[in-house]
Amino acid sequence: MPTFEEKYAAGPELSKPMPWWREPSKDQWYAFVAAWLGWTLDAFDFTVFLLIMHPIAEAFHVPFISVTFVFTITLWMRLAGATASGWLCDRIGRKTPLMIAILGYSLCNLAAGLAPTFTFLFVARAILGFFMGAEWPAGSALAMETWPQRSRGLIGGILQGSWGIGFMMSFAIYGLFYNAIGWRGLLVVGVLPALAVVYVRYFVKEPELWVENRRRQKVEKREVKAPLFSIFKRGMIGNTLNACWWMASAFITYYSVTVLFATHLQVDLKMSPGAIGEVGVAANLVTFLASVGWGWVADKYGRRAAMIIPAIIAIPLAPVYLLSTDFNLIWWGFVLQGAAAAGGMQGQLATFMNERFPTEVRATASGFCYHQGAIWGGLVAPIIAYFATTWGLGYAIPMMVGTMVFASSYIAALVVGPETKGKELVADLVVA
Repeated sequence: MPTFEEKYAAGPELSKPMPWWREPSKDQWYAFVAAWLGWTLDAFDFTVFLLIMHPIAEAFHVPFISVTFVFTITLWMRLAGATASGWLCDRIGRKTPLMIAILGYSLCNLAAGLAPTFTFLFVARAILGFFMGAEWPAGSALAMETWPQRSRGLIGGILQGSWGIGFMMSFAIYGLFYNAIGWRGLLVVGVLPALAVVYVRYFVKEPELWVENRRRQKVEKREVKAPLFSIFKRGMIGNTLNACWWMASAFITYYSVTVLFATHLQVDLKMSPGAIGEVGVAANLVTFLASVGWGWVADKYGRRAAMIIPAIIAIPLAPVYLLSTDFNLIWWGFVLQGAAAAGGMQGQLATFMNERFPTEVRATASGFCYHQGAIWGGLVAPIIAYFATTWGLGYAIPMMVGTMVFASSYIAALVVGPETKGKELVADLVVA
């Protein structure tokens, strides 16, 4: 396939280049849509739980902090799923692991909705975490390896920012239907993403980049059979550790902002499901739009700038709405935080992570580095709940401290990390 530069090397089109959305082929769009569906629906199945933790604690007569550990184990299992899926992606391709992941997390959410006991729900959501983790390296590698370099930052922003669309769907369905269908109904709805597997099966092809890289490994007898160990070898370990630091800070910041925000509104401020749904929908819509905007910044000025600037904004913004009891100030503050700590800080994760690693270990490296951050992020809910209940601080202060401290850590990791703007993803063997 000719590159963008080859298409416009001569002729009158040089003065009026093709719009970015017309450059990708039909197959490239199919691949992106598959990754988009997997990630957006993954977000819905995960985040809907964050809105119903308090009702679940009441339904099963368990302490609230016990329910926060469901969130924790779900995040911790993501690392196992991502590492396994990454290895499988680098060995057999991106498509099959993506289908397995979507089907897996959909069925697990159905099982959680039908759970007869709290232990059953705990196990179902833990297994869901495994499949959630499996989706990201498969979907992000599929999209980033397929997409043209010119607009990879923008399309990566659309992809990663669509977590906000999934979260927005959770808030919308919660606000509109919770009183009618309860927490069980909200979880059962999560089986519907399984239908996306049909689309992936019939419309999506493996990235040509990966196919050629895999062919070279076999022909040259240089197959990478243990990609996880390869990313800790000399020449790569510094990049790997920096990516782990960056992602740990990203996870802790994001979940400091979001994981118990609905609980803060329910318990500390006694707000109704409708009011909570309203602010959540608005914030996550802005998250998506901001992620797209910061994606444009990433293609024009660099990946790091598109993440560092919103992280700087997130720090002073946190106390503005978390220390307030005024609904209007809380509404606007949390919505703006969606543009900073969510849409901005998280928007280039797929692009930047996939550009940092070579093709033969890309899915494994991105899956591991991304989801080891989930181990640290998984501690956020129980720690916040501990300080909120045992120390009597309420939820706002621990959330504020987590946001401000780890947004600063996130900035530091990016400052000393690489810049990948303009990087071409190639089939060359680098670590094999």
